[in-house]
Amino acid sequence: MGTGHSHEQGHAHGAGHSHAPKDFGRAFLIGIVLNTAFVIIEAVYGWLSGSMALIADAGHNLSDVMALLLAWGASIAAKKPANARFTYGYKSSTILAALANAALLLVAIGAIAYETIHRLSDPAPVEGATMVIVAGIGIVINAGTAMLFMRGRKQDINIRGAFLHMAADALVSLGVVIAGIAILLSGALWIDPLVSLLIVAVIAWGTWGLLKDSVAMSLLGVPKGVSESRVRGYLVGLEGVSEIHELHIWPMSTTETALTAHLVMPDGHPGDAFLREIGHELKHHHRIGHATIQIEQAGLHCRHRC
Repeated sequence: MGTGHSHEQGHAHGAGHSHAPKDFGRAFLIGIVLNTAFVIIEAVYGWLSGSMALIADAGHNLSDVMALLLAWGASIAAKKPANARFTYGYKSSTILAALANAALLLVAIGAIAYETIHRLSDPAPVEGATMVIVAGIGIVINAGTAMLFMRGRKQDINIRGAFLHMAADALVSLGVVIAGIAILLSGALWIDPLVSLLIVAVIAWGTWGLLKDSVAMSLLGVPKGVSESRVRGYLVGLEGVSEIHELHIWPMSTTETALTAHLVMPDGHPGDAFLREIGHELKHHHRIGHATIQIEQAGLHCRHRC
């Protein structure tokens, strides 16, 4: 490092992170147990009654059990301490879990869609009454599970995801009930595979979003809800900052975001209060809880010349 270059490193850490509160552990456990039991019941009765709509809905419910496990796992992983090898702890395991979840769902979608298309060309007898009863139970279980997460959905993105998954599942089960009633009234067997295809489309839509987001996170892309241009504009606009470089924003987990940046300040380091203010602003207005800021007196253009 050439003479006249002053490098001082400071860390501005936001204290509040988006973890599921401890008291939601019980809600996760209840939701997972209830929905796992229902997946088994729905799959068995779907097979016995010949209803692909029930089997497809069971696959959808299974995806939501995985989503609950992922959200719960994120809150647990976030509490695990870092060590000499994993200096960030095990936070990023939630990203790997999301990616694996999306891959498994794609396999399930392919299997369900294949059987459903076969049923459209050769409809099989379906017990509409069984569809109505089993899916009706699903409405109660899914809506009840959604209620467990209702009070935390505005404070935590994990809780919000769990709430939305279960609320959507209740609506899908309602669709199966309607299909069962339509079959009982009309006797049209094609209604069941048609509803099954609609459910597959719902699962595929959610899976595509999960796959896209998890791949982006695995590649350390800027997380959703964080604007790189807004963050850059904020940092460049700070008093005394003439230039910014080495700005990196990446997900530490599915709920935490980190940032590093070099700020060029010709007048020198303004003090720790300056770093604390940056940390507060990034946490509360840009959803970045871990920020590392390095202060420099000369920019990159001087680094190679001076």
